[in-house]
Amino acid sequence: MDNAADYIVSFIYAAVLAGTPLLFGTLGEILTERAGNLNLGVEGMMYMGAILGFWAGYVTGSAALALAAAFAAGALGALIYAFLTVTLKANQNVAGLTLTIFGAGFANFTGNALIMGSPTRTAVLAGSVIRAFQPLRVPLLADIPVLGRLLFAHNIFIYLGVAAALAMGLYLGHTRAGLNLRAVGENPAAADAAGVSVARYKYAHIVVGGGLCGLGGAYVSLVTCGGSWTYNCVNGLGWIAVALVIFASWSPYRAVYGSLIFGALSVLRLYIPGTLVRIPIALFAMVPFLATIGVLIATSIRMSKEHSQPKGCGVNYFREDR
Repeated sequence: MDNAADYIVSFIYAAVLAGTPLLFGTLGEILTERAGNLNLGVEGMMYMGAILGFWAGYVTGSAALALAAAFAAGALGALIYAFLTVTLKANQNVAGLTLTIFGAGFANFTGNALIMGSPTRTAVLAGSVIRAFQPLRVPLLADIPVLGRLLFAHNIFIYLGVAAALAMGLYLGHTRAGLNLRAVGENPAAADAAGVSVARYKYAHIVVGGGLCGLGGAYVSLVTCGGSWTYNCVNGLGWIAVALVIFASWSPYRAVYGSLIFGALSVLRLYIPGTLVRIPIALFAMVPFLATIGVLIATSIRMSKEHSQPKGCGVNYFREDR
């Protein structure tokens, strides 16, 4: 029984680790869509955060600067998107897809330059930076059986992600600015008539949402990849995050367990029973993406008004048409 319990705890712990970048990407996109913009550039912003966060940690040896650079990189990508869609009224889908292509290309090109510029043809973070993102054990609490490891022995990213989800939920549901944001996403013309600056709200929340996506990318390059730059490291996580927004019904709270579920699907192949070892690994790698398709189909059939996409999402607001 003890072995079985340890096995389950290890599986859940691994699911939390795998789901953390999805949580950041999902939260960033929820904030963006609450502002009335559909940004399909989550993957690109995660790539930008991954490479610039890694680059800052690699060059400066500072974990704090790595986090700051990752957030700034994602925010910069989102700022470009906001300028194109909010100010220039460009098509949101096209702008987001362009951002994804740019971010992936920029990250892989810059990462390759780091590798080629190194005498050893590798790019590895300093030990001090790697140790800064190791699990932080909360004294006494981490020693509690089962719950201690699951709740009080994680790296800083996981605590930040959960804190961001809780803070965002409180912000959207219990503050005036959050309610104004929801009004902007649902009916920007009515919000504008009530004196809310639609463009200002859109810019601010799109940029912050992009910064959160950048942190998700930094988690991949700084933690998942073990402190060494890996080509194509984000590898579709941004697209899963976009689907998770729908799965979470645009709720930051639901994004927490949604990312946990998809994280579990991502590591499932590492915890399968011995009788299933002959199943091709590629089939297990497909599971998160197959689940994504299933989520999109199920939610499109059973979508309720209460848990639907903000009505103004994806449609550019022209003040002159008010």
